[in-house]
Amino acid sequence: MFYKVAEHIFEVNACDEILSQMSNYAPFAVDSGAESSCKNSVFSLDVQNEVAPEYTEDIRQDEEGQVIICGRTSDGLPAFDFWLFGKPMGVLVCEKDFKHAVLLLGKEKIPAESSNFAVNNALMVLYALATAGFETALFHAAGIQYKGLGYLFLGKSGTGKSTHARLWLKYNEGSELFNDDNPVVRLFKTPDGKSFAKVYGSPWSGKTPCYKNVEMELGGFVLLSQAPFNKISPLRGVSAYAAIMPSISGMRWNKNLADGLHQTENGLASCVPVWFLECLPDEDAARLCCQTVVREIQ
Repeated sequence: MFYKVAEHIFEVNACDEILSQMSNYAPFAVDSGAESSCKNSVFSLDVQNEVAPEYTEDIRQDEEGQVIICGRTSDGLPAFDFWLFGKPMGVLVCEKDFKHAVLLLGKEKIPAESSNFAVNNALMVLYALATAGFETALFHAAGIQYKGLGYLFLGKSGTGKSTHARLWLKYNEGSELFNDDNPVVRLFKTPDGKSFAKVYGSPWSGKTPCYKNVEMELGGFVLLSQAPFNKISPLRGVSAYAAIMPSISGMRWNKNLADGLHQTENGLASCVPVWFLECLPDEDAARLCCQTVVREIQ
């Protein structure tokens, strides 16, 4: 099966049972017979019921019971081991250029929800790595569409990104959630060389099922911080870069990928407005934020 996310096409080769569980990818499915560019997909993933090779651990990420162990096989190939609440879900082994990878689920049959967890994580990781050189970034953010533009709410887990998005839906009429966890942003240039960014929905939306195949110009980023008051301030230059960078998924210890991410981050900080919102989880915060960012754009 072929899928297109933020205009990047990728291929998934798996058994029918696994493909049937991928309902969140349905809005992004591409008819390979009608889409000639499928031949130029950015990556392909094979899902196999095989035992993963041993690997050397480099680094790990642990968040809310989800662990990703990053390492290298004996052949030096990048490996990503996915665990959920102490149970192994699968191991992703990639080619060095990330154009092809294999997700190994083990010999024993695992529940459908476990294989779906592994496939989702494998595709998110592979997508972020394979597109890093194409001025594309997979963000950890909540995305709202308002008056034709997209706005991304950034911040550490638990900061209140989803809560602030819901407040916009409730108090800023015309707001629409298009992704609640992992939207995609791409940089472009106009014919006269001016940079601008688009934001896209994706098949990855965390705990909120919101899988919309949409695109719009990116109106701005809002970095959230909990506070006993509501205050919003613009960020520019290095401060804007520092606000954006932690929310982008990537393999920053790989120099080539890190260079691609830096180019994208620098471009976004230069052409997209960035704000810092210190706030309470209330109506006033949502209205203040909306009024400020929309007025800035207008």
